[in-house]
Amino acid sequence: MLDKLGGIALNADALTWLLNPVRFKEELLSRIRNAAHSIYITALYLEDDEAGREILQALLDAKAARPELDIKLLVDYHRARRGLIGKKDDGGNDRMYRRAMEQAQIAIEILGVPVKSREFMGVLHLKGFIFDDAVIFSGASINNIYLQQQDKYRFDRYHLIESVELARSMREYIKQHLVADPAVCSLTQLAECDVNPEKSDIRSFKHRLSQAQYEFTSTRIGNRVTPIVGLGRKKNLLNQTVLKLVDSSQKSLFICTPYFNPPNPLTRALAKHLRNGKKIDIVVGDKKANDFYIPPEQDFSTIGALPYMYEQSLRAFAKRQQWAIDSGQLNIYLWQHDRNSYHLKGISADNKCHLITGSNLNPRAWALDLENGLLLQDESGAWQEKFQQEQAHILQHTERLYHYSQIETLQKYPAPVKKVMTRIRRLKADFLLRRIL
Repeated sequence: MLDKLGGIALNADALTWLLNPVRFKEELLSRIRNAAHSIYITALYLEDDEAGREILQALLDAKAARPELDIKLLVDYHRARRGLIGKKDDGGNDRMYRRAMEQAQIAIEILGVPVKSREFMGVLHLKGFIFDDAVIFSGASINNIYLQQQDKYRFDRYHLIESVELARSMREYIKQHLVADPAVCSLTQLAECDVNPEKSDIRSFKHRLSQAQYEFTSTRIGNRVTPIVGLGRKKNLLNQTVLKLVDSSQKSLFICTPYFNPPNPLTRALAKHLRNGKKIDIVVGDKKANDFYIPPEQDFSTIGALPYMYEQSLRAFAKRQQWAIDSGQLNIYLWQHDRNSYHLKGISADNKCHLITGSNLNPRAWALDLENGLLLQDESGAWQEKFQQEQAHILQHTERLYHYSQIETLQKYPAPVKKVMTRIRRLKADFLLRRIL
């Protein structure tokens, strides 16, 4: 299947690893300043904070300097219209967008994409920063912590790909299947004349998106990159690619995911991979490196139980596969660095095929959200050393798990966490929650 996918021919020197959020931000600002004809950005959100305002102002400055520049910023419609979780008085980011456009010399298009009728049912998780003939691909959205604006960062992956055809393909997908769709609307309208998309258009939007794919001039030889998009359980090309990547691996897998909650088909594929005598390295965020972790000294809210739920999922998997941990086939690494958080996603197979993606490899990503990724196939071996260096960089702040008992049990959790998780288990709601959160 991977061979049949084909891809866009890519020179060995077309791929650059940025490795950290500081370089990522510097590259974003440089590309915005120097863009000649177009800037297309898709992200879950651009936050109303210092980093978000800096990036937005850079886009407005670029438009003012070059009015012919085609700039489109697309974010999730529902996420843009609400405040942060746990902060009831916060308004949505769309307020900032409106203020910025009212003061702008020349406005830019900021569009809200309602993948589903409610945020919990699915969001725009499409990734890509497209500048002229180059693509920066990262799972990061745009705010202080993703761009390390202050003293904390959220660790992600950051790849720069110079390719006319890849940039064109991703830009055309956005134009045809998002910008032109009646369900997608402007987030910079005046509040008093705000026009929302028709509910019927939103309800049918997921069907249209599930049929859409990237179109490009394809080759099946040499080093290449394949842009892939997926939505929903059925005929999801991105999910199928993940499973085939695991299934076709001859020796080893290197997997990054923020938390361990894989869909059942992926869990079975990983177990089969181990039974066949192959190796897996998994780098997962420690619960303290989760976005929703609440330190015991702070006031607890229900969402703070989520990292502990994921940790118990990891413990159960590690317990089932303890034999593989003992034999050295399965290496599980927990990432934690000070107060920073972990957001890496992706799979490398045999250090030859590499999927870089924003997908969390969890049931929600596989069924509800609009996800994409880039499959890099390294036929010449030109990228092997660089990917190994990236993996070593990722492993810097990790601790290897030698036995499942190193992971705490429910009984050792703080009292408020234990209370919430006990109630969830009693109601048998954990099965549902792991699929929508």
